[in-house]
Amino acid sequence: MTSPEPPIRPQLAVSGVIFRDGKVLLVRRARSPGKGFYSLPGGRVEFGETLHTALHREIDEETGLKVEILGLAGWREVLPAGPGGGHYLIMTFAARWASREPHLNDEHDDFKWLAPEEIGDLKVTGGLHEVIAAARRLV
Repeated sequence: MTSPEPPIRPQLAVSGVIFRDGKVLLVRRARSPGKGFYSLPGGRVEFGETLHTALHREIDEETGLKVEILGLAGWREVLPAGPGGGHYLIMTFAARWASREPHLNDEHDDFKWLAPEEIGDLKVTGGLHEVIAAARRLV
């Protein structure tokens, strides 16, 4: 079986800064790219999906949570770092936890609810601190 060809265009993705009692949900990636880094739940937008629909779907698939989307917190462009690297435009939304407890799929192997000031030296993806700060202003 051959691996699929990498996309020839940037991919649109969404992620969510989910707040619950002043804390943010961080998930640790179990696979590359980003294996071992804590980040936000999210993923690609499928053709025909709105950004909000994609975010609800991705959060449900990755964590099982139900959320209320509050607004756009920011965006980040991720460019290929080498062969096979992807080019993504990630739209990040502030969200509020609504129901359920985290139940991770196989894309992640750990989660933490942390106050933004508790993240400290945790190994996180680029731009995470800035987008959490922007999302916090929307909550």
